[in-house]
Amino acid sequence: SLIEPYYEEKKTGRPKTDLLLLLRIYFLQQWYSLSDPMAEEWIYDRISFQKFLGIDLLSVSVPDETTILNFRHLLEEHALSEKFFETVRNLLEQKGIIMKEWSIVDATIIAAPSSTKNKTKKRDPEMKSTKKWNDWYFGMKAHIWVDADSGLVHSLETTSANIHDSDIFEDCLHGEEKALFADKGYFKDDRKKKARQWEIFYGILDKAKRWSKLSIKQEKRNKKLSSIRSKVEHSFQVLKCQWHYEKTRYKGLFKNSLQLHTLFALINLFKARKKLLAVSW
Repeated sequence: SLIEPYYEEKKTGRPKTDLLLLLRIYFLQQWYSLSDPMAEEWIYDRISFQKFLGIDLLSVSVPDETTILNFRHLLEEHALSEKFFETVRNLLEQKGIIMKEWSIVDATIIAAPSSTKNKTKKRDPEMKSTKKWNDWYFGMKAHIWVDADSGLVHSLETTSANIHDSDIFEDCLHGEEKALFADKGYFKDDRKKKARQWEIFYGILDKAKRWSKLSIKQEKRNKKLSSIRSKVEHSFQVLKCQWHYEKTRYKGLFKNSLQLHTLFALINLFKARKKLLAVSW
């Protein structure tokens, strides 16, 4: 229903009855990191893909790579991936699976090709470099806000890698938070004061100041909060370890941001699948 208002047969070369088929192919591309030609090839090659798509090769023609490409461009043109993410989040809220009162924030670096062996002889100008633990990384960042209870992502922002994690901490706060958790990279004295003024539980790990160490009390507090904060890593684990999304596929922040919105929408569904099935019964 999200896609139909923008869908035209001339843009995809397929009749409207195949809309769900094209959407499922798009999702397969995200899970298996498939290019448009590879997606077409793997549908012919894998029975599991054919079962997921609900097609019989003897009676249904598989969309070719141009049709798959045009469909993806349609999603990008109208930023429908962001609407996918919002729709999934709203669904999970309605089912009572995701809450946004206790939020954990964190960011991860998504590497981008640093090679200049291309037509322009330049790296992607929208990707930047950053230093972490004495190593340099080139690419972008995905900043996520996670429900501390379910571990599901309720907000997402993307930036170039040189933007500090703490700089956009407030960007996705919705004003109804009762508790905020983050690692010590987000620690700020004025942020702690504001949390007290707003009567929000301040769960950001304490950071030692220069030439001083944390007290035993602060170290115990950090250890206790780390067990809660670690839930934010679960979504990154699915993204990078299970679905092997470690490097940007497109040029520029816009297209890669849209892909990340789709991926995190699918990650939420994947992590909440058992609860969703239980609710449906």
